Amino acid sequence: MSYDEAVMGVEDFDLSGYDDWRIPTIKELYSLILFNGTDPSGPEAMDPIPFIDTDYFDFKYGDESAGARIIDSQYISSTEYVGMNSINELVFGVNFADGRIKGYGTGPMPGQSEDKKFYVIYVRGNTGYGINDFINNNDDTITDFATGLIWSREDFGEFNWKEALSFVQQKNAENYLGHDDWRLPDTKELQSIVDYNRSPDSTGSAAIDPVFSSTMIINEYGIDDFPFYWTGTTHVNSIMGGSNAVYISFGRALGYMRDSWIDIHGAGTQRSDPKIGDPADYPEGHGPQGDAIRIYNYIRLVRNSG
Repeated sequence: MSYDEAVMGVEDFDLSGYDDWRIPTIKELYSLILFNGTDPSGPEAMDPIPFIDTDYFDFKYGDESAGARIIDSQYISSTEYVGMNSINELVFGVNFADGRIKGYGTGPMPGQSEDKKFYVIYVRGNTGYGINDFINNNDDTITDFATGLIWSREDFGEFNWKEALSFVQQKNAENYLGHDDWRLPDTKELQSIVDYNRSPDSTGSAAIDPVFSSTMIINEYGIDDFPFYWTGTTHVNSIMGGSNAVYISFGRALGYMRDSWIDIHGAGTQRSDPKIGDPADYPEGHGPQGDAIRIYNYIRLVRNSG
């Protein structure tokens, strides 16, 4: 259904005797993603595996016989992007076919008259899910009592993925901030600290609480921005295998479209980059929306409390 239909539909939705259902936030929706999936993007995709547990949740790939792509399986959230996109206002959603978070325009797709259609799953219960409880430990670490994780206040860059793993080992060998058990966060851990009320356009900051320090960069469009951050999670493609790793964009998630770089998916997007390579090989990004390929991304370290 369209986004407006999803909003209207939940008002009268009744299931199992409950009438307090809602459209999930992007953090609630993302809690369902599983990275044992296989992305079928690209020609001659083979044996895709959804990024959601189909023993418990309904799932369907895009209907190619009706003109859709196999990856057109976007589930909508209630989280609107607070930044600016020159084409559409964006609402975040999770694609359980290709394993990504992106901001999607809710109006008609190019060449169509009807609003974009999404899959919709409603949720009820814990309204505090995904709300951070940060404490500055005044030792260059930040604790999030919502998750029990301890983060480095500072970030580090720029590294390809293999270099990022080596850098973490180096920091542990140095006993960085008195600890030797730092790691790259997995994708759910890193996404847990995104602040979807912030963006470079709306707050002049990264999409993260200002208790953290975030390095400013110059992006592909030539303006001030904030980095992509590596996770330790591999993103498997049915053709390329495990050659890509997941990142979260805490700045604009640029794409090259209409002969220009634009914030195509929004700060807080989750996409993937090659683990190694040369970003100069991708002068106009990659894929149908020209996703910026940087390869040399930033790191924020994490460790368990205790």
